[in-house]
Amino acid sequence: METMGIKFAPLNTPLNRRIETLSAFFWFVTFAFGNFVCFWLAAYLIFFTSYWLYVLLYIGWAYYDRETPYKGGRKFTFLQNLPFWKYFNNYFPINLEKTADLTNDRNYLFCCHPHGILCAGMFGNFASGYSKFKSYYPGFNVYSATLDLHFRSPFFREYCLGLGAVSSAKESIQYILDDKKKGNILALAVGGAAESFYAKPGSYRIVLKKRKGFIRIALEVGCSLVPVFSFGETDLYDQVPNPPGSLLNKMQNFMKDLIGFAPILPKGRGLLQYSFGIVPMRTPLTTVVGKPIELPKTAEPSDEIVQKYHAMYTEALIKLFNEHKTKYLKNAENISLVIE
Repeated sequence: METMGIKFAPLNTPLNRRIETLSAFFWFVTFAFGNFVCFWLAAYLIFFTSYWLYVLLYIGWAYYDRETPYKGGRKFTFLQNLPFWKYFNNYFPINLEKTADLTNDRNYLFCCHPHGILCAGMFGNFASGYSKFKSYYPGFNVYSATLDLHFRSPFFREYCLGLGAVSSAKESIQYILDDKKKGNILALAVGGAAESFYAKPGSYRIVLKKRKGFIRIALEVGCSLVPVFSFGETDLYDQVPNPPGSLLNKMQNFMKDLIGFAPILPKGRGLLQYSFGIVPMRTPLTTVVGKPIELPKTAEPSDEIVQKYHAMYTEALIKLFNEHKTKYLKNAENISLVIE
């Protein structure tokens, strides 16, 4: 049904699809605005309610607990297994495919591409309890790396920790992938916030050429690198036009440098209509896990060694994309992976 140029969802839409849409909305709102909302909620409780003492005690405890995001986190299985996330994964739907088996005697760094607006594929497969991950990789402990900023906001830090998130700082990655530990997998969006600028339908443009820190860390701890690509990630949202040099683009880059992430203006759909809003588009999203690349443990890797394995990784990622794009992308013959 369309009225005044707005295409509304049919009134007889099944309840389960309504819940799926609500779950996708909840996912976006919590991760896009959770830091901001929780910060101001804490301020409100301190200055305008009788709960100020409890909030101050909590903040004191959070300060005492400040190293947890760098020391393996604190996962709450019940939070990952909330039925909400099942509906979230079914909304698109999100799917996971593997191309090789992994052994529990090693640790693995899952290098996830593209970042998209909010890493829906990475979240659905590695943070929620409703993907094929456990059946594909039994016995592994999986973590998701995210910005330090998420662990500096009261209340929101507990939400992120409970979902298996840890800091993306070097010390955090080293702690989880230390070769004294076995059977750990850390999912990391290598392109980071800079890559979200390029998240537009039909475009697969990633930031990788200058991203070599993850190679160096992998060599230092002796873990294996695994290229991971989410087909459909960039089709979930369009963006308000932000060409290089535009005022919006300059403001986004300024904010990214200041706070660590890019404030994107996404164009999705609404809860009850398809024409505009912040709910992601209902389009299939398939995350393909590539074959592991074994790296030798090197205490102080030289720039030449880092460059060697960076080139090897880049080649493996391009191969993974080209081998699978025809299965999961429309007009795949006209889509290429652009690496910056």
